[in-house]
Amino acid sequence: MEIDAAASGAVLKRERVRDAILELIEERQPGDAIPSERTLCAELGVSRPTLRAAVDELVVAGLLVREHGRGMFVAAEKITQELVSDRRAFSLPQAAGAWTSRLLEIRTLPAGARVGRKLRMSPAARIHYVARLRLVDGAPMAIEYLHVPADLVADLTSEELEQGDLYAHLAERHDVRVSEAVQSIEPTVVTRAEADLLDVPELSPALLFERLTADTTGRPVEYVHSLYRGDRYRIVSRLTLGPRGQTPPPGQGQGAGQGHHPGIPPGDFTTKDPVTLSTRGVVQDGM
Repeated sequence: MEIDAAASGAVLKRERVRDAILELIEERQPGDAIPSERTLCAELGVSRPTLRAAVDELVVAGLLVREHGRGMFVAAEKITQELVSDRRAFSLPQAAGAWTSRLLEIRTLPAGARVGRKLRMSPAARIHYVARLRLVDGAPMAIEYLHVPADLVADLTSEELEQGDLYAHLAERHDVRVSEAVQSIEPTVVTRAEADLLDVPELSPALLFERLTADTTGRPVEYVHSLYRGDRYRIVSRLTLGPRGQTPPPGQGQGAGQGHHPGIPPGDFTTKDPVTLSTRGVVQDGM
């Protein structure tokens, strides 16, 4: 396959411009202005279309913000959640910022076929359906939709859903102790209604989390799908590929199958036995 030299050159030039702007961003604080397009074009020796293409990428990535008539500014820092591997415990480190919840809806209704399959229960069995908005330092960050078997948890109060860690409430008030989860993560965009709740433009990038959580007996206790702002939420993975100071044999790297979910910050839960969390980029069957 022949590579178009002109197209390749344009891509490389845009990448160099992007790197130069990233350096400017790293030197500044959130809310600080960066030089105007005219100034950047002159300093970097590029055309305005090339510069705008690079800036557009950084705006979509949530690193820059355009304000009409004012210029370009460094965006607010992203909320970072680490994926870490721990053979001894399944724990969820706290994500950055002060997390709060606002209850949008709570109902008790039949599970239906799809959720019933997830929770291994009859479609006619009752579940608690909860929709809540998650905020970080007062700014909307995610919309969460929870499905919990009603026969497992007699009721869920507004206090439990808006204050503290839900998993802690399940353990302390309902004797439900979560142990492991299978979660998928994939990119998506927000609808108009979701955009209004999250205070972002329609069709903005987002991360879709879907998680099925089980208790210490392996019984499904919660099915959740959550929509996180793509411009403010970032996942960082730390993978263990082998013992320190040693090179593992080919094909025997460790850590790829172990980790934990980032979908419900903050809070944590642990188990005495090692657990495995599968994080996939493709929605599981039936989701």
